[in-house]
Amino acid sequence: NHTELMINGFGGNIISEGNRITVNPAEELYGHEITVPGDISSAAFFLVAGLIVPNSEIQIRNVGLNETRTGILDVLKAMGASIQIEPSGEGIEPSGNITVKYSSLHGTEIGGDLIPRLIDELPVIAVAAAFAEGRTVIRDAEELKVKESNRIDAMERELKKAGVDVHSTEDGLIIDGGRPVCGGSFESYGDHRIAMSMSVLALAAEGESRI
Repeated sequence: NHTELMINGFGGNIISEGNRITVNPAEELYGHEITVPGDISSAAFFLVAGLIVPNSEIQIRNVGLNETRTGILDVLKAMGASIQIEPSGEGIEPSGNITVKYSSLHGTEIGGDLIPRLIDELPVIAVAAAFAEGRTVIRDAEELKVKESNRIDAMERELKKAGVDVHSTEDGLIIDGGRPVCGGSFESYGDHRIAMSMSVLALAAEGESRI
């Protein structure tokens, strides 16, 4: 709902109710300064790195906290992550600072209404699952097949190279974490999210990695 928030911030009168958007006449549209918060999809890699690298603590400032985009925070909390959020209360878009600390993660189930709120973050969530105790199930994520790469197949192949117990399904991945994770020679498939996800894995894996 970034567009609706922005137009209303300029004096518009848009009402959103479920899948219905009503555009009402505006008395006047006016300009003002805009603070553009950081992209939580980019912050996701640092969030997971802070959670899986021992003794880490990372604060990421001015991150967008629009509820349509914060599914990764819900999932990481469900996995037992130490996450603190300080809303800023400023600007048209919700934003704030996020602090994460190294945590003992556990598996969870991800699907349904959560998927649209974290579809781009699923590769790095799969990395978090590799370091979590127990089983993580990702379902309802067929869209991953038609991104810059087939991210379901790519993450299955690359995580297996790291010694992770993982197998793909028609619409996601099943990852049994908690085993030793080792470095290796990983492919990016020309996809920045695969490259960054495997870079995060390499930070906490045993031995050297090449992506």
